[in-house]
Amino acid sequence: MAHAIVSSLLDQLKSIAQDQVKEKWRLVTGVEHEVGKLTTNLQAIQAVLEDAEQRQMKQDKAVTFWLDQLRDASYDMEDVLEEWITETRKLQLDEGGDDDDDDDNDSAFVTFLTKVCSFFPAASNCFGGFKQLSLRHHIAVKIREISKRLDEIATRKDRFNFVENVSNNVRNPERVRTISLIDEGEVCGRVEEKNELLSKLLCESSEQQKGLHVISLVGLGGIGKTTLAQLAYNNDEVKRNFGKVIWVCVSYTFEEIRVAKAIIEGLGVSASGLSEFESLMKQIQKYITGKKFFLVLDDVWDGDYKKWDPFFSCLKNGHHESKILITTRDRSVALQLGSIDIIPVKELGEGECWLLFKQIAFLRRSFEDCEKLEPIGRKIACKCKGLPLAAKVIGNLLRSKSTVKEWQRILESEMWKVEEIGQGILAPLLLSYNDLPSNSMVKRCFSYCAVFPKDYNMKKRELISLWMAQGYLNADEDEEMEMIGEEYFNILATRSFFQEFEKYYDNDDIMSCKMHDIVHDFAQFVSSKECLWLEINGTKESVINSFGDKVRHLGLNFQGGTSFPMSIHGLNRLHTLLIYDQSPVNSSLNSSILRELFSKLACLKALVISQYNTLGLHPETERIREIPENVGKLIHLKYLNLSELVIERLPETLCELYNLQKLDIRLCRNLRELPEGIGKLMNMRSLLNAETRSLKYMPIGISKLTSLRTLEKFVVGGDVDGGSTCRLESLKNLQLRGKCSVQGLSNVSHVDEAERLQLYNKKNLLRLHLEFGRVVDGEGEEGRRKNIEKDKQLLEALQPPLNVEELWIIFYGGNIFPKWLTLLTNLRELKLFSCVNCEHLPPLGKLPLEKLELYNLKSVKRVGNEFLGIEESSEDGPSSSSSSPSVIAFPKLKSLIIEELDELEEWNYRITRKENISIMPRLSSLQISYCPRLKVLPDYLLQSTTLQELRIERCPLLENRYREAKGEDWHKISHIPHIHISPH
Repeated sequence: MAHAIVSSLLDQLKSIAQDQVKEKWRLVTGVEHEVGKLTTNLQAIQAVLEDAEQRQMKQDKAVTFWLDQLRDASYDMEDVLEEWITETRKLQLDEGGDDDDDDDNDSAFVTFLTKVCSFFPAASNCFGGFKQLSLRHHIAVKIREISKRLDEIATRKDRFNFVENVSNNVRNPERVRTISLIDEGEVCGRVEEKNELLSKLLCESSEQQKGLHVISLVGLGGIGKTTLAQLAYNNDEVKRNFGKVIWVCVSYTFEEIRVAKAIIEGLGVSASGLSEFESLMKQIQKYITGKKFFLVLDDVWDGDYKKWDPFFSCLKNGHHESKILITTRDRSVALQLGSIDIIPVKELGEGECWLLFKQIAFLRRSFEDCEKLEPIGRKIACKCKGLPLAAKVIGNLLRSKSTVKEWQRILESEMWKVEEIGQGILAPLLLSYNDLPSNSMVKRCFSYCAVFPKDYNMKKRELISLWMAQGYLNADEDEEMEMIGEEYFNILATRSFFQEFEKYYDNDDIMSCKMHDIVHDFAQFVSSKECLWLEINGTKESVINSFGDKVRHLGLNFQGGTSFPMSIHGLNRLHTLLIYDQSPVNSSLNSSILRELFSKLACLKALVISQYNTLGLHPETERIREIPENVGKLIHLKYLNLSELVIERLPETLCELYNLQKLDIRLCRNLRELPEGIGKLMNMRSLLNAETRSLKYMPIGISKLTSLRTLEKFVVGGDVDGGSTCRLESLKNLQLRGKCSVQGLSNVSHVDEAERLQLYNKKNLLRLHLEFGRVVDGEGEEGRRKNIEKDKQLLEALQPPLNVEELWIIFYGGNIFPKWLTLLTNLRELKLFSCVNCEHLPPLGKLPLEKLELYNLKSVKRVGNEFLGIEESSEDGPSSSSSSPSVIAFPKLKSLIIEELDELEEWNYRITRKENISIMPRLSSLQISYCPRLKVLPDYLLQSTTLQELRIERCPLLENRYREAKGEDWHKISHIPHIHISPH
């Protein structure tokens, strides 16, 4: 942890030094010397940090104390440097606005500079100049103070005789080599995993199959991968099936010579006298050719295919039904080594974990002892959370302890406080931790997860936002921080630090995950208690304050009316504060509490405020209804999450948060406006404002946010009293990516606004929603005609980028759809909503759509060939002699929803050509609702063998026709597994 902080600080100092030259500014005389000395000291400290942190892991208290002091000083320096950068940016933007610093010394210094300026009015624009000099003086004082602290820390390091630069020889815990032998009677559970593995090992491989058949067992250290591999290796049927069975423990360091010799000896041949890698490879090839073998490569860490390629080239000469089984903690290793089947090894069930613990801890105990200790033993086994290694380590420890008091101490103790337990479980986790990339902040990202409680469902996108706010995702100029965050998340996920993944329903992207309890304990351990989560439910503040000011990242969860603990010691040093107020009544949190809180959070970088939304059930309950003006004091803030609060406005002082990168106001349904000065937030990358239904316009400053990458909702403003509103072309200079919903298109005055926007050039905008205005009754035929023409021209000009994946067109008033719709060859999802003047559906059949939704298309009376995108041809035209379909309409469509097509009477395909046609060959879900005139569904849909779900609701003619057992066409749908037909 300290290594990452110091590295980050050195990068900041280097950047500031470069800016000093580039911007031609100077610190107060003498401070350059302090900064130089500071850099030298940090570099000297950095050289020994890896050794220091490894000694800390061995519970060296003196080293731990030294590292704590180093961390504190480094954090303080980081805060000072960020303060300098922020205030400099503020001066540039405000052009010499009032200084809010109350420090008496600085006030005197400002007064002095004011007098100087009165004598030398031409000097540096006077007021703006002395403001900058005042700032430099203020920062200089802080730098000198922290530099002294670091000077003392650097001096004291020599007492410890640290070894410099041990990165190339990281002293990981000694690995015990695995062997193939196992006592199956000692194995608890694993029946399903064992059967799945044996099934894959014993299945026949095709002779045409290219390459080796590689199977991988992937899971957390200590989860039981090796045990499963041993069960398979020693299975009698496996031994009969394969001519040769070979066990090789690869371990952390991949030694090619040793692995090669182990394979040769497993083949029953002596490897003595062979020392050259080339000779060993020839020997393997000689004795493996034609043999049907089963090779276990246990505990593989290195997935570099170049290193493994010589082995696999030799092994390919074996029989085509040969199998290789790999055990690894890293899913990416399994993929790199060409695994065909990956079997995730999960935790033992609660009962299985208890049985494993019991057979070790209760070995040779009397019946009376077992009866006495079993209740507490079951509780201890539960703490193992299904991790076999934990059950074994704690079970072995307790085997020698016979009193309830001793067992109770183990139950109540934090696992790492009991040295015998800590060392046993720490070793495999530490090995995985040390294997994380050393040239990145991924270790820091891992330890940060300890800010959440055990069994917490961590949302991936928020986790990445929090990492970004802490500065863990520094990227090169051509990289995006969000992409670095995705990479770090995937590293931790593939190496089994995360588990229980939840994915979005419509794609394979991970939405959230959890950490195993013991991995969470380990994260808390390596974070040196910088991260803390507290459940506040009548807890005394004195108990809370006992945690001290080491905590930099704090999560608070309130349950039921407990007062907010404003006197928490060390609030002014927090970098993260997560507040979750779950009180349905008697809320702990309100605007006045926030005002007091903000006055103390001097160093905060990430703030999440979540409050239980009563949805009008308890209007008398005090809620946060406004954000206090002093939020502008949180100058370090980079991530602010206010989602779902009942606020109506944001204060203008929010625009003084010049470091703010991400503002989340989603589901703030009462929010009516954004601050007029929002254009000052030049570092803003994400404005998450979806589902803010009361937000009817955007301030004009949005167009200045050139760093903005995500803008979920953009409202084209109409006439608004007292403020300037954004026009459509304000989006032109924004480098948007991901998703954007453009609303209020009816407020666009001229079509050329849309043309100047050049929406088609925004290649990274993959999900686009275009919302016009609702149709207004009583506007007259002439007005209706003008609106139809205007919307038609406007949508034509709003051509999206050709690679757009999701498109919604809402309240469109034109009577035809634009031709560019058929050019979107990457489109996966399309929704047409309340396009009431369109009489015909667009020809969509050639697009790779997976989901299509048609709502409230009131003028559509018939759906035919044109919808499929199939051109009409005469009977006399050319025909295809091929027996396979020559045309496929909607080749990838899986879900089709049709709702409120009031006038729709006919839906069919007329065969007017001789070519074979395949229509919607992958359709799995069909829903038809509120189509009162529709008489029959096309046979090409109902005959589909892929259709799994059919829903018919509020369609009386269809309901009669397809009613179960009674409808005339029930036989056409009876094969569909899931059918729902609503009654009249």
